[in-house]
Amino acid sequence: MFKLNTPKVLFLLLCSISSYAKDYPVHNAAELAFLNLKPGDRAIMQPGNWTNQQLVFKAKGTKEAPVTLISSDPGKIIINGNSHLLIDGQWLVVDGLNFSQGNSQKKDVITFSKDAEWCRLTNTSIVDFNPADKKQDYKWVSINGYHNRVDHCYIKGKTHQGTTLVVWVADKPNYHEIDHNFFDTRPDLGNNGGETIRIGTSTVSMNDSYTTVEDNVFYQCNGEMEVLSNKSGHNTIRNNLFYECVGTLTLREGNFAEVYGNYMIGNGVKGTGGIRIIGESHKVYYNYLQGLTGTGLKAAITIMDAIPNSELKGYMQVKNAEIKNNTIINCTEAFEVGSGKRDGRGLPPQNVTITNNLVLASDPIVYTDQPQGLKISGNILFNIKLAGDLPDGFDMKDPRLNTDATNIYQPSKRSKIGAPGLSAGQKLLFDAAGIGPAWYKNLPAIRVK
Repeated sequence: MFKLNTPKVLFLLLCSISSYAKDYPVHNAAELAFLNLKPGDRAIMQPGNWTNQQLVFKAKGTKEAPVTLISSDPGKIIINGNSHLLIDGQWLVVDGLNFSQGNSQKKDVITFSKDAEWCRLTNTSIVDFNPADKKQDYKWVSINGYHNRVDHCYIKGKTHQGTTLVVWVADKPNYHEIDHNFFDTRPDLGNNGGETIRIGTSTVSMNDSYTTVEDNVFYQCNGEMEVLSNKSGHNTIRNNLFYECVGTLTLREGNFAEVYGNYMIGNGVKGTGGIRIIGESHKVYYNYLQGLTGTGLKAAITIMDAIPNSELKGYMQVKNAEIKNNTIINCTEAFEVGSGKRDGRGLPPQNVTITNNLVLASDPIVYTDQPQGLKISGNILFNIKLAGDLPDGFDMKDPRLNTDATNIYQPSKRSKIGAPGLSAGQKLLFDAAGIGPAWYKNLPAIRVK
């Protein structure tokens, strides 16, 4: 009986594809648009004038043989002026592009189309791509479609209206990945619309996205109150470093987010905030927050009051939130429950669990409103003098921690508690050079002060 040797057949198939794949040198957007690219082909950008280029990268690759748009000299070929890129197809890879010192007049700088699937933007930078008018709104990266990825990119210096990177959520989950990027400085915009990442919008916030944001660095991203704004369901935000960001990781709308393994380092900078919770069934655990000065809406962990019968763009009630095993060190205010209470916004959180958190903070917990069904237990306070009684659900004991070489608190050999943080997030503190394109060697120093 004939037996199919699957690995051998696959190897022969790949060899067959590669033998037909071609490299095409391109010198401008018109030449790129003219190509009829096939699986395995590469369009290779050549040195020259890449000013005012409306690039359209349209093709259909396969998992085994993606189609690639790549720079012949990554980082050295500068795309500027009124330029932008559309990624439109399946199994496409954009690698090594450098958008710098330009501006996009009408479109977002890099857009994944609604038909983009399994496409990837990698090893690419967008730096100071700003218009003269700061009120002009365009995004630097817009992700539509399904199963797309943005990784190892360097993004710095957005000063005008509009979120830096947006995931546009549709009527079915899109499963995008945003990982290993360095989001460098973004100054205060002075109004809403200055987020660094937003996943969804108010109108679709009850739709699921299943987007994962992991292993990124956010360095002094101060555009507005929300550094990362979650506005859809079932997203995962893990193992990121938020460093001296005057804002918060905000679960603004949508439900079922998981936020874990993140490091949020304020270094005592005024207005630095932590994690803000709104909505249902969120899980916030194993995060490490240190040196945050924010209070109220910018406390280390904020659990907000809601608007009764709120519309989607309002404030939904916090329900069934699990907040556990977080480490909060030298923050002004560790927890604020019922934050933001005022006329018209007075629906308190319901069925919130706060357990097994480790806290060194001037104010361990502040109740702006009285929650319904709060379960609080097993939390440890240490090395502080309380002005009043010990809060319910907290014990005062020495967890026997030491600071390591990175000034992060870790259990000593005598400690009876588990590691307060996750190694992946800590590794980002001193391995930031591995984030973003290889040609950026002058990344800012990342350290806990």
